[in-house]
Amino acid sequence: MTGDTQKAYRFLTGDDDAAFCQQVSGALRNGYMLYGPPLLQVDEQGNRHCGQAVVLPEFASAKNAVTGSKN
Repeated sequence: MTGDTQKAYRFLTGDDDAAFCQQVSGALRNGYMLYGPPLLQVDEQGNRHCGQAVVLPEFASAKNAVTGSKN
């Protein structure tokens, strides 16, 4: 983010492409963590659209945060 206060929660959306992956990767580099599962929707023309929630660690609940552990 550009000097502004970071939002506690963001829902990232985009086409299922490299740009969307970079958007999520950028959020992770900026201190966010994944929150819940990714979403994928296919429209009538066959276009795939993705969504992924991310949160700052201090706002994550252990139940929904994706930490990589299998506990």
